[in-house]
Amino acid sequence: MGLVEEALEKGQRALSEYDSKRLLASYGIPITPEILTTSSDEAVKAAEELGYPVVLKGTHWELTHKTELGLVLMKLRKPDEVTEGYRTIVERAGQRPLDGVLVQQMVSGSREFVIGLTRDVQFGPCVMFGLGGIFTEALKDITFRVAPIDRAEAREMLTEIRSEALLGPFRGEPETDLEVLSDALVAIGNIGMENDGVKEIDVNPLIIAGGKPVAVDALVILA
Repeated sequence: MGLVEEALEKGQRALSEYDSKRLLASYGIPITPEILTTSSDEAVKAAEELGYPVVLKGTHWELTHKTELGLVLMKLRKPDEVTEGYRTIVERAGQRPLDGVLVQQMVSGSREFVIGLTRDVQFGPCVMFGLGGIFTEALKDITFRVAPIDRAEAREMLTEIRSEALLGPFRGEPETDLEVLSDALVAIGNIGMENDGVKEIDVNPLIIAGGKPVAVDALVILA
């Protein structure tokens, strides 16, 4: 039984960030190196394995607004900061459910995009691509295709946003690997086609790091 089926059987309405990215990775979409931990000692060990700086995030399928709850701590550079950060997240979570604390490698890049999926009543699963981060809702620089899509259609999507120039060399950073990005869009469509239980996918931000797209945060909403 797959991640989606297991979650639906348990009565979940979404996948946690950790499981959302496990689903993405199973379709070949690059994700942040990360380790799920259940103690401060495990978190420190994970941080040392991944390499500093790291990000800590509380994770559970019901925690869809982690930042607003203070459950995301960034740029932690030392073991004692990770230990204190772990305790802070547990305290802030309070009575909210918590699977553990996700330790992520800090991904650096000045370009953020969004990829995703929505299940339309008329057209079925539709793939989305656009400018991400804090600008997604403000600028609405996005484009859609009905799934499934092939790489040629994915490449067309990349040319349709107003911010297309950001895919080229930018502020000393190399050009985006358009093949990897196109393949990620194709994969998002395939997830929707092969998993009727997936209602929405939101990968935001998808950061361009060293020219390579990496899913830094993800949420899968279940039908």
